[in-house]
This record gives sequence, structure tokens and C-alpha cells, in this order.
Amino acid sequence: MSSQERYRREDNVLQYTNPPSAPEREVLEPTRGARLHIAMLAPPWIPVPPPGYGGIEFVVALVTNALVDHGHDVELFCAPGSSSRAKVRPLLDQPHPESIERALFEGDHDGRAFRAIDEAARDGHPFDVIHDNSGYVALAMADRVATSVVHTVHGPFDDDTKPYYAANGHNGAVVCISEAQSRMAPDPDIVDAVVHNPIDVDNWPVGYEKQDYLLWLGRMAPEKGAHRAIRVAKATGRRLVLAGVVQPGQERFFAKEVQPHIDGETIRFIGEVGGARKQRLFADAFAFLMPIRWPEPFGMVMVEAMAAGTPVLAFPEGAAPEIVEDGVSGYLVADEEEMAARVDDAGRLDPLQVRRSAERFAPDRIAVGYEQAYRAAARQVTGARS
Repeated sequence: MSSQERYRREDNVLQYTNPPSAPEREVLEPTRGARLHIAMLAPPWIPVPPPGYGGIEFVVALVTNALVDHGHDVELFCAPGSSSRAKVRPLLDQPHPESIERALFEGDHDGRAFRAIDEAARDGHPFDVIHDNSGYVALAMADRVATSVVHTVHGPFDDDTKPYYAANGHNGAVVCISEAQSRMAPDPDIVDAVVHNPIDVDNWPVGYEKQDYLLWLGRMAPEKGAHRAIRVAKATGRRLVLAGVVQPGQERFFAKEVQPHIDGETIRFIGEVGGARKQRLFADAFAFLMPIRWPEPFGMVMVEAMAAGTPVLAFPEGAAPEIVEDGVSGYLVADEEEMAARVDDAGRLDPLQVRRSAERFAPDRIAVGYEQAYRAAARQVTGARS
């Protein structure tokens, strides 16, 4: 079977289902209200959408375009080289991919954005809301600007970030990307909403004729579980493809726990992948392994696998129980032994059914969640001033 025959679109039968939510949170419904003027504040380091690695930038790109499609007036404050259906407002002279999280560039970027936002108000075209995805500076200063700020927490609440959010979380409206992440907040009262990350399922081909390899993709850090994926593959007798990057500080783990098992046949390491190659890798895989042992805030790779019709086998850590529909798009398993035992069961799941599960994260639905957060934040600011 050719690759063209293997990847088929079934857009006419895709269905939207409600995203998983905790009982205390309402299911997202389409919003009704006036057109919003939104300042979308992206990070300063990588263009939107990113040319390679850049999870936040992919999220910003999809949400921004969906908001424009909903009829909102969106201006994207971003790194040079960005493109969008929104009005693109690059702020710095160049992107800074080698200086991610360096305060100099984040502070400069956010300061310029705030000045542009103030200028728009003076010119009679004020913004209704600032959606901050840029890091930490904007939320820290949010109580010093007139426009309401909605801040998405893209990383974990850990020992470094918890004191920051405890001190600054009430400066604006805080949005978490999963219920699991929200439960880790230093103060539950700072979390105003939970809105999952989006994926454009229509851009992912479904793999109906699976090959016999298992797939793992991520950073070569112990909590991500590449070494556990190796043990699962060996227990099943199936091939394993490992994809991802060895970042600074991860060389020792890779050399000790992963590299000795790589033989180019049963265990392959192919490095970082992107674009069409990444999509084909997901679509052809028999199953995707997610043997994490840390509270992953979201786990975009699971949704990508599902969009490609590939079932996910995951430990029930972090947001995995919100993403994987057990018995529908994969299985939640307790340990490596159970993961290996469930591989054949995962292979019997219908790829189209798996793909439909990913439709819960369609950009159109995610944009609705942010619209609700924007309007709530704007009402709070208006009420505080009255």
C-alpha cells in the first residue's frame, strides 16, 4: 500500500464531543457578545508559528487564528518572522531562540507591548484584554495596567514558580491548561479557568495501516520515561522508535539509560523530528507510549498521536486522564508490565475513533474557552473600577 493510500481524510464524519472537565466546571458553550479587541502577547524568542520546536508558539498560532475566525479584532505581539490571520505586531529587531527565558528580552518585549497597548487606548481604540503567553513579566505587572490581563500557565507549578504565582496570581486572570495542572497551584483561588491546548486535527493524516513499531517522543529526561519505553518494547518483542532531543544536562541519563540499548533495528533513536515526517511517524506507529512519572501539565504528544489515529498507552500522571479516553483512544495503565500487556489491545482500537477523540481539542472549541475567560476578566476589571 502506498503512503498516499495509507493516509486518508474522513473529515465528513468527524464529530465534536465535549472536552473532559471536572464536575465543578461548566462544559464550554459558544459565547455570545460584542467583538473583542484582543492583544495576544506571544513569547519574544521564536516566531509564531514556530519553524521547528516551539510548543507555546504553536498554541498561540492556533488560538489566535481561531479567535480571528470568530470575528474578533486580534493583534499578535510577537517575535519577528511571525505570520497570522491576526494583525502581526513584531516588537524586537530579531527573534532570540538561543536566549529562551532570558529576562532581558522578555522584559523589553513586554514593555514595548504595554506601551503600544497604552497608545491604542489614547488613540481611541483600546484593547479589551491582554492574553499573556510570554512568560512572567506581564503577569507581575498586570495590576499596573488599565487593561485586563489573562495569563496562561504553560509550565508546571513547581518549587520555582509556586512562590511567583502565590505573589502575583491575583494580578490578572490565570488560566491553566489542564485540571491536573490547576490542582498543583499554590492557591486554588488564583485559577480562574481551565482551557486545554488546541490541535488542528484536519492537518493530521490518519494512519489506517499501522506498522509494527511503538513510538516514544520527548525530552531525554528521566521523568519522560524513554528508558521505561525501552523496557515495554522489549517485553512485547516489538520495535521501538525514540524521537526527541538530548538537551543540556540530559547527556548522562541518555548515555547510561538509553544509548546502550540503541541498535538501529529493534531500538532506534532518530533525534528531533518535525513537519510531515513527524506526522507520518505518528500515523504509522502501532501505538504511542507515554510512560511519564511526573505531573505533566498537558502532554501535546498524546493529542498529536490521537489526531493521527494512533492509540496512546499512558501512565495516569498529570493531565493524561483528561486526554486519553480509556478504551476509546488508548489505555491508562499503572506500570510498564500493564503497558506491555495492553499493546495488542491498543492495536485493536479503530484509528478513526481514536482521531475523533482528539476533536475535543479543536481550535474552535479552545477559542470558546478563552472567549469566556476574556469576558469574565473584563467584567472583573469593570466592576473594580465602578
